[in-house]
Amino acid sequence: MSVFGSYAHYYDLLYRDKNYGAEAQFVHELIQRHAPDAKSILELGCGTGMHAALLSERGYSLCGVDLSSKMLERANQRVQTLPEHQVAQLTFQQGDVRSVRLDRSFDVVVSLFHVISYQTINEDLQAAFATAKQHLKPGGVFLFDCWYGPAVLSDRPSVRVKRLADEILSVTRIAEPVLYPNQNWVDVNYQILIQDSLSIETLHETHRMRYLFQPEVELLLSQAGFSYVAAGEWMTNREPGCDTWSVYFIGRC
Repeated sequence: MSVFGSYAHYYDLLYRDKNYGAEAQFVHELIQRHAPDAKSILELGCGTGMHAALLSERGYSLCGVDLSSKMLERANQRVQTLPEHQVAQLTFQQGDVRSVRLDRSFDVVVSLFHVISYQTINEDLQAAFATAKQHLKPGGVFLFDCWYGPAVLSDRPSVRVKRLADEILSVTRIAEPVLYPNQNWVDVNYQILIQDSLSIETLHETHRMRYLFQPEVELLLSQAGFSYVAAGEWMTNREPGCDTWSVYFIGRC
């Protein structure tokens, strides 16, 4: 996930239109349904801390882990703008979701915004699931979302252009995907043009994404010591299908 090195600076602008508040509420409702006594959360792949900050508003103590120091720098800057009671609830640490080991256990582990889909080979997926298991208390739950295979293959990824601007920067991102059906991968080739009043910068990045199917998720959960609990379309809770690109899964240890 080192591709986020340059990306981090423009990340919040690119996803300014993402409804983090609604997503945090959705996660909160899932936690309340499946782990109603939960007080502590480990977030694997916390990015710039938006979900973490919003979940802390709902009373959770949360530790966020991310590989990108730039993402964590912005997450810590965000924390400094929060009320004191929230600041005490939030910590961030650099680490790889495949190998990080903290001397703590949690009621819930979450991994949001397709972090699991960035684990593109079987060994990486197994390692990330092992990390989640290692940090959960008995009976704790692991909640994550990912690209869903039936939808990727039915509604093929296509070229997309996104444009956003604030008072300082304008950003245009062109995404050109390449599907590798035998590997269950999509390479999303990004060209990102960043313009301010004085200059234009162009970035080129490739984000390789793994799409997953329910039977393999159930197998990965079982191999890691989880029991499968639930799955649903992200944000709607509909039953996953061929038009469901983003699906959440929940396992219990």
